Amino acid sequence: MARHRDDPKLFWIDPESRGILPLDDFHLSRSLKKTLRRGVFSVRCDTAFEAVLRKCAEPTESRPETWINDEILRLFRQLHDVGMAHSVETWSGADLVGGLYGLSLGGAFFGESMFSRQVDASKVALAHLVARLKKGGYSLLDTQFVTAHLAQFGAVEIARRDYLVRLARAVEQRATFYGSMDEAEVLALLAAAG
Repeated sequence: MARHRDDPKLFWIDPESRGILPLDDFHLSRSLKKTLRRGVFSVRCDTAFEAVLRKCAEPTESRPETWINDEILRLFRQLHDVGMAHSVETWSGADLVGGLYGLSLGGAFFGESMFSRQVDASKVALAHLVARLKKGGYSLLDTQFVTAHLAQFGAVEIARRDYLVRLARAVEQRATFYGSMDEAEVLALLAAAG
């Protein structure tokens, strides 16, 4: 992370407690299920990676400062070019209205940031990410921290020791991020969850 957008330096964060979103305990609210069933957004992966990065880095009214600096943008573009970083994008017609990006390593996915410019756009992207990770054989979705937004989906904090055990297992797994999915498949994969 960077301390702020104009800070050229990066630093590692290794908290005592780590945020994760257990894939089998993802909570899908009734209203989000309705949004998914209605197909309000089209969802794509990796078609606008750079645009997702830039939108995640934009200051907003609720978050005037960002930790995504030019070095993070540069590094994640390189990781995307070699197939390790991915975006999930929600579109309303030709407009990119929400999305998220992160890093894939073995069976672990490290969610870095998300954005939303329309109600439920980032939530739909997250639901698609979770379904994709479940389908692809992932076992760990690292959120770094637990925010109120992520807690509504079932994100929890675990101790660093537990996290490191899960991480070691996950990075040794074989998993795949790709594969097409429609709304019905997303809902089916998430049906067992909340």
